[in-house]
Amino acid sequence: QVQLVESGGGLVQAGGSLRLSCAASGRTTSTYAMGWFRQAPGKEREFVATISWNGDTTYYAESAKGRFTISRGNAKNTVYLQMNSLKPEDTAVYYCNFGSSMEPSDYPYWGKGALVTVSS
Repeated sequence: QVQLVESGGGLVQAGGSLRLSCAASGRTTSTYAMGWFRQAPGKEREFVATISWNGDTTYYAESAKGRFTISRGNAKNTVYLQMNSLKPEDTAVYYCNFGSSMEPSDYPYWGKGALVTVSS
Protein backbone atom coordinates (compact mmCIF):
# COMPACT_ATOMS: atom_id res chain seq x y z
CA GLN A 1 0.00 0.00 0.00
CA VAL A 2 1.46 3.31 -1.09
CA GLN A 3 1.34 5.97 1.58
CA LEU A 4 2.08 9.63 1.02
CA VAL A 5 1.99 12.10 3.89
CA GLU A 6 2.43 15.79 3.18
CA SER A 7 3.11 18.38 5.87
CA GLY A 8 4.30 21.94 6.37
CA GLY A 9 1.38 23.85 4.91
CA GLY A 10 -0.05 26.95 6.51
CA LEU A 11 -1.02 30.57 6.16
CA VAL A 12 1.63 32.99 4.95
CA GLN A 13 1.65 36.54 3.64
CA ALA A 14 2.53 37.29 0.04
CA GLY A 15 6.30 37.36 -0.34
CA GLY A 16 6.81 34.86 2.45
CA SER A 17 8.19 31.33 2.42
CA LEU A 18 7.10 27.83 3.37
CA ARG A 19 8.77 24.45 3.24
CA LEU A 20 6.64 21.42 2.51
CA SER A 21 7.69 17.88 3.38
CA CYS A 22 6.51 14.56 2.05
CA ALA A 23 7.13 11.16 3.60
CA ALA A 24 6.53 8.26 1.26
CA SER A 25 6.30 4.55 1.95
CA GLY A 26 5.01 1.33 0.45
CA ARG A 27 7.24 1.22 -2.59
CA THR A 28 10.94 1.06 -3.41
CA THR A 29 11.02 4.79 -3.05
CA SER A 30 14.75 5.17 -3.51
CA THR A 31 14.52 4.20 -7.19
CA TYR A 32 11.64 6.47 -8.12
CA ALA A 33 11.47 10.04 -9.19
CA MET A 34 9.15 12.11 -7.02
CA GLY A 35 7.13 15.19 -7.66
CA TRP A 36 4.85 17.86 -6.28
CA PHE A 37 1.44 18.85 -7.58
CA ARG A 38 -1.15 21.34 -6.42
CA GLN A 39 -4.84 21.97 -6.71
CA ALA A 40 -6.25 25.44 -6.26
CA PRO A 41 -9.91 25.95 -5.32
CA GLY A 42 -12.14 25.27 -8.32
CA LYS A 43 -9.23 24.25 -10.55
CA GLU A 44 -7.69 21.06 -11.85
CA ARG A 45 -4.73 19.49 -10.13
CA GLU A 46 -1.50 20.61 -11.80
CA PHE A 47 2.17 19.72 -11.89
CA VAL A 48 4.60 21.83 -9.86
CA ALA A 49 8.00 20.13 -9.80
CA THR A 50 9.75 16.78 -10.10
CA ILE A 51 13.10 15.38 -9.00
CA SER A 52 14.98 12.29 -10.21
CA TRP A 53 15.56 9.27 -7.99
CA ASN A 54 19.12 10.42 -7.18
CA GLY A 55 18.29 14.10 -6.93
CA ASP A 56 20.49 15.09 -9.86
CA THR A 57 17.73 16.28 -12.16
CA THR A 58 14.85 18.62 -11.41
CA TYR A 59 12.13 20.13 -13.54
CA TYR A 60 9.65 22.87 -12.69
CA ALA A 61 6.42 24.26 -14.00
CA GLU A 62 6.81 27.79 -15.34
CA SER A 63 4.86 29.11 -12.36
CA ALA A 64 7.40 27.61 -9.95
CA LYS A 65 10.67 28.40 -11.71
CA GLY A 66 12.96 30.69 -9.77
CA ARG A 67 10.79 30.60 -6.64
CA PHE A 68 10.38 26.94 -5.67
CA THR A 69 13.08 24.32 -5.05
CA ILE A 70 12.44 20.59 -4.89
CA SER A 71 14.90 18.35 -3.03
CA ARG A 72 15.15 14.87 -1.56
CA GLY A 73 16.14 13.79 1.90
CA ASN A 74 19.12 11.55 2.53
CA ALA A 75 16.86 8.54 3.00
CA LYS A 76 15.39 9.16 -0.48
CA ASN A 77 11.85 8.46 0.75
CA THR A 78 11.38 12.10 1.68
CA VAL A 79 10.92 14.98 -0.69
CA TYR A 80 10.73 18.68 0.10
CA LEU A 81 9.42 21.76 -1.62
CA GLN A 82 10.92 25.06 -0.56
CA MET A 83 8.62 27.84 -1.67
CA ASN A 84 9.83 31.43 -1.64
CA SER A 85 8.31 34.70 -2.81
CA LEU A 86 4.86 33.22 -2.45
CA LYS A 87 1.95 34.81 -4.27
CA PRO A 88 -1.80 34.63 -3.58
CA GLU A 89 -2.16 32.51 -6.73
CA ASP A 90 0.01 29.86 -5.07
CA THR A 91 -2.87 29.16 -2.68
CA ALA A 92 -3.71 25.48 -3.12
CA VAL A 93 -3.55 22.04 -1.60
CA TYR A 94 -0.12 20.62 -2.38
CA TYR A 95 0.43 16.91 -3.00
CA CYS A 96 3.49 14.74 -3.53
CA ASN A 97 3.76 11.52 -5.50
CA PHE A 98 6.11 8.96 -7.01
CA GLY A 99 7.11 9.18 -10.66
CA SER A 100 8.27 11.70 -13.22
CA SER A 101 5.02 12.18 -15.12
CA MET A 102 3.63 15.69 -15.11
CA GLU A 103 0.12 14.38 -15.72
CA PRO A 104 -1.86 14.02 -12.46
CA SER A 105 -4.19 11.41 -14.00
CA ASP A 106 -1.23 9.03 -14.29
CA TYR A 107 -1.16 8.59 -10.52
CA PRO A 108 -3.64 6.20 -8.85
CA TYR A 109 -2.75 7.10 -5.26
CA TRP A 110 -2.71 10.44 -3.48
CA GLY A 111 -2.21 11.60 0.07
CA LYS A 112 -4.37 14.14 1.86
CA GLY A 113 -2.16 17.03 0.82
CA ALA A 114 -0.97 20.13 2.63
CA LEU A 115 -2.99 23.33 2.43
CA VAL A 116 -1.04 26.46 1.59
CA THR A 117 -2.85 29.77 1.89
CA VAL A 118 -1.12 32.96 0.75
CA SER A 119 -2.75 36.20 1.82
CA SER A 120 -2.33 39.43 -0.11
